[in-house]
Amino acid sequence: MEKLHLYRNSSVEWKPSAVVALATSADGSQVAAAREDGSLEIWLVSPGSVGWHCQLTIQGDPISRVSSLVWCRPSSKSGGPGRLLSSSIDGSISEWDLFGLQQKIVLDSVGVSIWQMAIEPSDSIVHLGKNDSGLIANGYESHGAHSDSESGQSDDDDDDSDEPHSAAIASNYQRLAVACDDGCIRLYNAFDTDGLTYIRSFPRVSGRILSVTWSHDAKLIFSGTNDGLIRCWDAISFHEAYRITVGLGGLGSGPELCVWSLLFLRCGVLVSGDSTGSVQFWDSCHGTLLQAHTFHKGDVNSLATVPSHNRVFSAGSDGQVILYKRSNETLGVGNDELPKEQIMKWVYVGYIRAHTHDVRALTMAVPICREDALPVEKVPRVRCQEKPIDFSYHKWAHLGVPMLISAGDDTKLFAYSAKEFTQFSPHDICPAPQRPSVKLVHDTVLDGASVLLVQSSVWLDVFLVKLDGTVAPSVSSGRNTITQLLARLKSKGSRKIICSTISSTGMLLAYSDHVKPCLFELRRHKGGKSRWSIDKLQLPKGLPYAHCMVFSVDASRLMIAGHDRKIFVVDVKKSELVHTFVPQRKVEDMNFPPSEPPITRMFTSSDGQWLAAINCFGDIYIFNLEIYRQHWFISRLNDASVTAGGFPPRSSNVFVITTSSNQVYVFDVEAKQLGEWSRRHSYHLPRRFQEFPGEVIGLSFPPSSSSTSVVVYSARAMCLIDFGMPINREDGEYPNGSDLLKYDSSKNARAKRKRKNFDQESSPNKNKNFDFCAFGDPVLFVGHLSENNLLILEKRWMEVAQNFDAPVHRHIFGT
Repeated sequence: MEKLHLYRNSSVEWKPSAVVALATSADGSQVAAAREDGSLEIWLVSPGSVGWHCQLTIQGDPISRVSSLVWCRPSSKSGGPGRLLSSSIDGSISEWDLFGLQQKIVLDSVGVSIWQMAIEPSDSIVHLGKNDSGLIANGYESHGAHSDSESGQSDDDDDDSDEPHSAAIASNYQRLAVACDDGCIRLYNAFDTDGLTYIRSFPRVSGRILSVTWSHDAKLIFSGTNDGLIRCWDAISFHEAYRITVGLGGLGSGPELCVWSLLFLRCGVLVSGDSTGSVQFWDSCHGTLLQAHTFHKGDVNSLATVPSHNRVFSAGSDGQVILYKRSNETLGVGNDELPKEQIMKWVYVGYIRAHTHDVRALTMAVPICREDALPVEKVPRVRCQEKPIDFSYHKWAHLGVPMLISAGDDTKLFAYSAKEFTQFSPHDICPAPQRPSVKLVHDTVLDGASVLLVQSSVWLDVFLVKLDGTVAPSVSSGRNTITQLLARLKSKGSRKIICSTISSTGMLLAYSDHVKPCLFELRRHKGGKSRWSIDKLQLPKGLPYAHCMVFSVDASRLMIAGHDRKIFVVDVKKSELVHTFVPQRKVEDMNFPPSEPPITRMFTSSDGQWLAAINCFGDIYIFNLEIYRQHWFISRLNDASVTAGGFPPRSSNVFVITTSSNQVYVFDVEAKQLGEWSRRHSYHLPRRFQEFPGEVIGLSFPPSSSSTSVVVYSARAMCLIDFGMPINREDGEYPNGSDLLKYDSSKNARAKRKRKNFDQESSPNKNKNFDFCAFGDPVLFVGHLSENNLLILEKRWMEVAQNFDAPVHRHIFGT
């Protein structure tokens, strides 16, 4: 790593969007996050910091804002993860196709805004042993007891392993309750097929219905309105059973009191969160108040509970996530004739403020993916002046143990230990949310300079990269780079751009929105005010919009992975469709219609022979571009998704990928097998690489035919792997990143002294393989400018947060 010259740049625009809703799959293994810009992300839940992976990103309608998400359980016939539904402020309900990566409207607007939806709880629960992938499913699997010292109060059994939180498979439909702006609750049948069937509406009430939830037995429905009332409805007779006045002391005057969130517990307690910052616990049988807490300093936006229903979490506009714990107290002395009376109380335990802005949503997830056990080794302690950087969450994150997920206006997602909430810091799942897509090409026709293509939501920026040689090279601080904006290409009608690419010459650009793909050429003019212009080129008619695009090395062909699950090869000069690939699991099934998931990543070899296409679930298809045939199919490895990949310039027959389980695989494409390096080392990688900080988001190969190394990077760190060097035993002797070389862009004197001391401590390890470098700020992209020059696009998070709307605070009377 000390041979690399780092060049920093922070001129790229980065404006992530707020998270407005969360939902967990029926088995607790996936979390869906809906953002304000209309996009949806599917995250794989991990029992620790390793394995958190954004598996899917679906670009939805940016105009129709999502108000809530629900994830239906899978039926015995359909299987799969179940239907994912979202409601919108415009009154429509959409289904998100996780296989086709598209948003489908299943219910046109009801005429009024939909504030929230609630899916009927499972009426019968069938515990799953193992799923098709061989992973342990949620159920009664015991994972040992975990101590909890957060509260000295007596409590029920905290072990969630004996609670039925597995995926339920019963009837072929669930009822869906929809809270509408006109004061009505509308009821629908959500079948396992497409569409919703209307049942009937509950009687209309005054005010807006902002929240809705079901009782555990699905016989009652509770609704909260903007006039401070909670109503209990009979789900069979559709009559109102009773109503509750939420305002403390029964005060109904003053501003509107909005009941934003409701939660029903199996013990018969109803929990409400409102705009005054109050979290109240109610007896659902009589509608009486049991307890009230006012620790929030703003609106309470969301509530969540663990599978055992003995803990409740609340989150609000003050950025706090608060834990309340159930405690049973005994009243009276009691004797043999008169038993002691047990009273249930909900005790405030503590709070965590990881978010800087409003917290919009909470959800509970249970990791079911198998956690690979790390070898137990006696490792020597490394003496250093600074505390080692600890990226490991193995202390509190375990298989089958509930994890709380929070998200909000600061665009971040955090994971907490549901059992040891206040004892450990939350895990930042996504340090760089919605990072812009960046492509770097070097040795272009522009006098051999490097060119950057940066994809924003509705435009593409083309930058010319210039090195600043006035600063001495340093791994710790890095040099600065100057980026010159050559051109900005805006999408037609401000449509959202799904994918983009740039040719190796730096002169051809292509992108696709939800309508069609487009091709452009960058041209230089000798005179005039503008030296550069962008001209549109023709593509064959009838091409579908794409999820991924890539040029061949000689820029003569453009490969387009359409949403119809086909790959189209286009001759750029002739504007002709040369060939159409249909990815298949079996090479001999080439005449079958498309049945595989959409392609989301593509890579081409340096000699132009091979095209590697990867679908959203991690399956790999290798195509021969010389004879236009599918060469090889590689099924997903250890049920892990592919996070990054590429062909090194040194050998066109070698294909390298990284997976969400932090493994590196090297394939011999021509021989259709794992390469020699992978056969020897893939399952014996150093421990610190298996605990790679953050999700791996890219690879960068040096543009040299003699180099055997690759830089693997995430938003938090990068690692240099040299396939030509041995993996010595001492490479794995420093767990949890204690030997990471720090990289900090700060320029104050104190930071420089710290870097100098740390560099001196790290000097004995100069020639080791798997050399790490930690980043101080979130990194968006890492790419080689030359064999020894590395470009790092970074952004200080505080600069990004300045573009967010100001947090909402509670009004203080008298100010």
